[in-house]
Amino acid sequence: MKNLLPFEKIERKILVRQEGGTDCNLGCFPEQRKTEEIINYGIVNIDKPKGPTSHQVSDYVQKILHIKKSGHSGTLDPATTGVLPVALGRGTRIVQALLTAGKEYVAIMHLHKDVEEKILRETIEKHFLGKIKQMPPLKSSVKRQLRERSIYYFDIFEIDGKDILFKVGAEAGTYIRKLIHDIGQKLNVGAHMAELRRTKAGPFDESTLFTLQELTDAYYFWKEEDNDKFIRKIIQPLENGVRHLPKIWVFDTTVESLCHGVDLKVPGISKLDDKINMEDAVAIMTLKEELVALGTAKMESNGMFGENGIAVQTNKVFMQPGTYRNAG
Repeated sequence: MKNLLPFEKIERKILVRQEGGTDCNLGCFPEQRKTEEIINYGIVNIDKPKGPTSHQVSDYVQKILHIKKSGHSGTLDPATTGVLPVALGRGTRIVQALLTAGKEYVAIMHLHKDVEEKILRETIEKHFLGKIKQMPPLKSSVKRQLRERSIYYFDIFEIDGKDILFKVGAEAGTYIRKLIHDIGQKLNVGAHMAELRRTKAGPFDESTLFTLQELTDAYYFWKEEDNDKFIRKIIQPLENGVRHLPKIWVFDTTVESLCHGVDLKVPGISKLDDKINMEDAVAIMTLKEELVALGTAKMESNGMFGENGIAVQTNKVFMQPGTYRNAG
């Protein structure tokens, strides 16, 4: 079944407003940060096992790395496995950018009675692709009211009697267990979820997954054997958590004011992604690809080529003040 809506990162072109250089004595390219820093300012893509809650997994990560704070990117049921990005230390707030990102799951739907394959496929294509209405389940943490969600694709891999193996790409906040239940209701046979694994969460997929045990081993190698190769492979730069967002790169001289929460004005922009729309969530970056802040676009891309005006309302600042204090 063909994708109806974009799920992956939108292909963008970088538009140069004004070329700019960057002072190598200020800031740091993300991949050059010290190991001590990435452990408190990075993100790890954990392969969540069955059993613990997402919150418990995040807490395990915190204890393994001996850090004071961590946060996960969206709740998975204890029985659900798979992609669970966990942000570390002072980078924890990056999970807000991931909570609203699209997700992908592989699941087994068990039908309570036999259904012809043709009817099954037609029902899903007609009623469960694109915009759907969904009532959160009784045990959900959100208010129980009918909500609209987008199903980007629904690919059936295998049908084995009453068991249907499929992959689904969905908008954040879509309950897959409820989706399966609703499909069963529409087919008039009933259905329940037998297995569920998350395979993507925004820009993170199974290619960068590591287990809690691998994280434990990597920390041991670093601390006890002075070998940080493995832990630097597991912990990704925090900036990977905004790969799915449109970006705006600013001059060195602009960074310090942004670190104090000032909104980004047009003259401070060096280059930007195209296809930015009003009210889009955007990432403000240095010319070294460091994340400065997250914000809300107040102009479209073309408008940012003007002389003045507020381009982005700054919402969450990540870079510490003083990092670019001596710029210029």
